[in-house]
Amino acid sequence: MLNTSIIELAAALGDKLTREKLFLATAESCTGGLVAGACTAIAGSSNWFERGYITYSNEAKQEELGVNTDTLERFGAVSEETAMEMAAGVLAVVPKADLAVSTTGIAGPGGATAGKPVGMVCFAVARRTEEGVTARAYTQLFEGDRAHVREQAVQFILHSAFTSL
Repeated sequence: MLNTSIIELAAALGDKLTREKLFLATAESCTGGLVAGACTAIAGSSNWFERGYITYSNEAKQEELGVNTDTLERFGAVSEETAMEMAAGVLAVVPKADLAVSTTGIAGPGGATAGKPVGMVCFAVARRTEEGVTARAYTQLFEGDRAHVREQAVQFILHSAFTSL
């Protein structure tokens, strides 16, 4: 169950998207649909939420979102480069979406590698503009167990999407 502050943040994002007549789509790996779930927990979200992708495997990232094999090999699935390609990929395959967010990380308890500890999550926010697609990436290191890391990631990306508008 998502906490109240996440639901309130999703509602605020939805209000802002509705006012600006924009649609959001999501691409999630480590959060496994929790971002989309927070958005669709809001009554009336069909006015601003288009769809969500859960691309947990590298193959799904490539097949559904067009993430480049070279990006995954050079930087790994948990990287700002992959997060940016995930978010931009959503906008490439969802013409109705104006804004896309992505999450990819290591929620734990296992999965850490050298330089990529448990709790490391990479994010991106991509926006369709008249000049093309612009994107911004972020990396955060969260503390806590798997559930807490995922919850903090959802809160972070919803806040990032809100402030990007």
